Amino acid sequence: MHMSTIKDRLAALAAQLAGDRLSGFVIPLTDEHMSEYVGAYAQRLEWLTGFAGSAGSAAVLGQKAAIFTDGRYTLQVRDQVPGDLFEYQDVPKTSAAAWLADHAAAGDRIGYDPWLHTRGWADATAKLLAAKNAELVPVAVNPIDSIWAGRPAPSTAALEIHADDNAGRTAAQKREDVAAWLKVHGASAVVITALDSIAWLLNIRGRDVDRTPVALAFAIVHADASVDLFTAPHKLTPEVRAHLGPQVRPQDRNAFDDALGGFSGKTVAADPSSAVAAVFAALTSGGATILEARDPCVLPKAIKNAVEINGTTTAHRRDGAALTRFLHWFDGEAAKGQLTELSAAARLRQFRDQTNVLEDLSFDTISATGANGASPHYRVSEASSLPITSGSIYLVDSGGQYRDGTTDVTRTMAVGTPTAEMKDRFTRVLKGHIALARAVFPAGTRGVQLDSLARQFLWEVGLDYAHGTGHGVGSYLAVHEGPQRIAAAWSSQPGNDEPLQAGMILSNEPGYYKTGEYGIRIENLVLVEPRSVPGAEKDLLGFRELTLAPIDRNLIDTGLLTETERKWLNTYHARVIAEIGPQLDDPTRTWLETAAAPI
Repeated sequence: MHMSTIKDRLAALAAQLAGDRLSGFVIPLTDEHMSEYVGAYAQRLEWLTGFAGSAGSAAVLGQKAAIFTDGRYTLQVRDQVPGDLFEYQDVPKTSAAAWLADHAAAGDRIGYDPWLHTRGWADATAKLLAAKNAELVPVAVNPIDSIWAGRPAPSTAALEIHADDNAGRTAAQKREDVAAWLKVHGASAVVITALDSIAWLLNIRGRDVDRTPVALAFAIVHADASVDLFTAPHKLTPEVRAHLGPQVRPQDRNAFDDALGGFSGKTVAADPSSAVAAVFAALTSGGATILEARDPCVLPKAIKNAVEINGTTTAHRRDGAALTRFLHWFDGEAAKGQLTELSAAARLRQFRDQTNVLEDLSFDTISATGANGASPHYRVSEASSLPITSGSIYLVDSGGQYRDGTTDVTRTMAVGTPTAEMKDRFTRVLKGHIALARAVFPAGTRGVQLDSLARQFLWEVGLDYAHGTGHGVGSYLAVHEGPQRIAAAWSSQPGNDEPLQAGMILSNEPGYYKTGEYGIRIENLVLVEPRSVPGAEKDLLGFRELTLAPIDRNLIDTGLLTETERKWLNTYHARVIAEIGPQLDDPTRTWLETAAAPI
């Protein structure tokens, strides 16, 4: 069957499910590692539905189908996914599991790929379906893969060495730490499936996933600090093999499932949030005793060491200079009326490329004007790209992957003269950004306790934004890294309850989005560091700005700022001039001095 349309693909899936004796199927946007960003081979959701966002899922049941996205994608999903074929469902109000349970009939057999879901999800969904006398069935072959003609093969890119000069600690030291953790927990081994954890642990990187420098692999770390690394053999160069050393035993990626069956009578740790249901099933059938525990790489990966902090500081200065060159260029070019979202994004990429050390972008640049800006995670394309016109707002959310750090920054600019409403909304977002940036809080504070600081000035006038305020960021790794985050209590994302610790990097990115008209976001990355306050009776923490680039003064209603807020902004801009200015030539340096002048 020629499947050029989504309708054709749904019909082919229905036929495949019938042949597999299944009533329905669940399609998540992830891979065997529960990754947020996945390789082309794992983009099953986009192939079936047309949805190109970075978070979502779909479910098919008989003649019905639904797609599930959160508030970041409310507009995007309606643009990309045909509403006559898929019901639009909002998360966290509902979920694929809840929708299936609502619509299932007695006797229905609903399939899922156990390599793409956690055991917790499978158990909870099976329980919901059982109440309807329906069954959740693991499939040996994903039915999407059976019908996806021309499905891309997994990347064949070689692994790369992440130098100790950038990592700050050797892979041997990290393996010894995991071995010590295993001894404390009385376990023989731990299964590591998260790609960024494997990359961090072994000081390796890869090019198997766009924008995230990781390699497709699984790892089993043993109590003697040795590691079985499962990856395609052709990905291991002699240099990488030498770097890994004799205690790391490379094995074919396809041998991973069988290896999980070799722990009879032993205790094996696995993270229920990142190890898929198939991992737990293989361990159980092999006779292992399973210890459910958080991946021991997660927290030390999140708490950057001194070398990583110095590296990311350097990367942000470099990246800030590239962004400032772009902002100067944009300020001159936008008024001419010739720019588009695509051409602006391409020019920003050129400025980053000119650093000569850019490895990749850290995510697809969000380059948005007008109505497109109202979609927080909009992704520009040839079909969607709008001209950037006078009287509009332009939002650019972008970042770079450098060997010494990962960046992520959003700036919002007025094109021409902004309206009073635009300035009011921008200033309220700025006030929230400053409130969070200035926060001083006791050690042990969670992100959920800080989130309302950034929303309060929008809440005062009945406004809000439907995304988190802050996410963790890796060190030449994932731009979205756990376990910490700053988000509202209603957020469906995990990590809100993680205590913030010195050395963690987070984003500070409140926003406002007016459907059909414009979007505003101000984002800096910040480092959690100790704070000293005279007379304090507790250990205190605060944030230091890593991102250095001017904030558009043309969008600020200065009458809404307090003296404290004004001082913060002026101090921040003085830092931008001091640290970014020396990297710039005229006329950009002179432009910056004006753009970042005190208010």
